[in-house]
Amino acid sequence: MGIPVVQITAIPNIAQMVGVNRIVQGRAVPNPVGDPSLDETKEKELRRRFILKALGLLQQEVDGPTVATLDG
Repeated sequence: MGIPVVQITAIPNIAQMVGVNRIVQGRAVPNPVGDPSLDETKEKELRRRFILKALGLLQQEVDGPTVATLDG
């Protein structure tokens, strides 16, 4: 079975092709969990939302590749 992991990536289809079952779609390739246009406080909150989403997905049972977004 292995160790459950969540991959945060801006390109979820590549993660699916290599067999990742829990995927959180990031924002952009150069900064998947950040946004340099935001001020420090807002960017920190954005990063926190990504981590909380990933931790929530890590706790779920999945059957095959599952892609989550911050909005969904």
